[in-house]
Amino acid sequence: MRGNAAPQKANSRPMKANLFQQAGTPAWSKASVAGRVHPRQLAFSLPHAESLSRDNFLEGPANAAGLALVERWPEWPNRIMWLAGPEGSGKSHLAAIWAEISGARSTAANTLTATGVPGALATGALVVEDLKAGEFDERALFHLMNLAREDGAYVLFTGRDVPAALEIELRDLRSRLRAVPVVALLPPDDQLFRGLIVKFCADRQLAVDESVVGYLATRLERSSAAARQAVELLDSEALRLGRPVTRALAAELLRDS
Repeated sequence: MRGNAAPQKANSRPMKANLFQQAGTPAWSKASVAGRVHPRQLAFSLPHAESLSRDNFLEGPANAAGLALVERWPEWPNRIMWLAGPEGSGKSHLAAIWAEISGARSTAANTLTATGVPGALATGALVVEDLKAGEFDERALFHLMNLAREDGAYVLFTGRDVPAALEIELRDLRSRLRAVPVVALLPPDDQLFRGLIVKFCADRQLAVDESVVGYLATRLERSSAAARQAVELLDSEALRLGRPVTRALAAELLRDS
C-alpha cells in the first residue's frame, strides 16, 4: 500500500507498444490508453527501487544456467565469460550478484576507453554490460581482454546477442570474442513470468491480487521487460486516476473488449 509520501517527479516514460502485442490482443500503447482515459489530474510517482540482490533474484529454468555461472565463480571454464539474453532477461541482475560476490567493478561497454582499462580491472574482476555492435571502442575492448589475460583477471560480458552475431572490424578482437564461452538466458516460463509481475509490483509498493497477475500474465509478451513496463503503466495510471490497481483497470488499459 502507498503511504503519504511527498510528491515526486512525474513518471513520463513511454511504453513500447510492440512489447505488448500478442495474437488476438491489441497493442498496449500510450496512444491507445490516451484514447480511452482522459487526464483529470497530475500524477506523481512515489519513490521505488528494484532490488538486484541475490535474495530478490527469481529462479527458473530460463535463467538457471546464468545463476549457476555467477554462483560457481571462481570455478569458471574461462576467466572471461559472456552472458547473453533478450532485454529484461536478468543479465544486469545476475551481473550485480556476481559483482557483489567477486568484488567486480562495472562499466557500460559504450563508456570503456583504452586509458580507463587498467583502472577498470583494478580489483581483478570487471562487468562490461550491454555489448552492442558499433557501440563500443573495439581497441579498448581488445586492450581489456589482453590485460585481463596478463593479469589473470575475471571479466563478465553481457549482451543481447552472442559474440558471433556482432559485426566487428578488428580481426583479432573478433577472433578473441568468438572464443569466449557463452551462457544464454531464455524467456521466462509461466511460473517465473508471474513471479516477475509480483516482484515488479512489490518494488513499486503496489498491492495486487491474483486476478491482476493472472490477467497480465496471459496477455503480455512473455518477457521481463514487458512485465516491468506494464506494471509501471498500471502504477502511473492508478496514481493519476486515484484508483487501486485492479483487473478492471488493467482491462481498460489493454482496451480489452
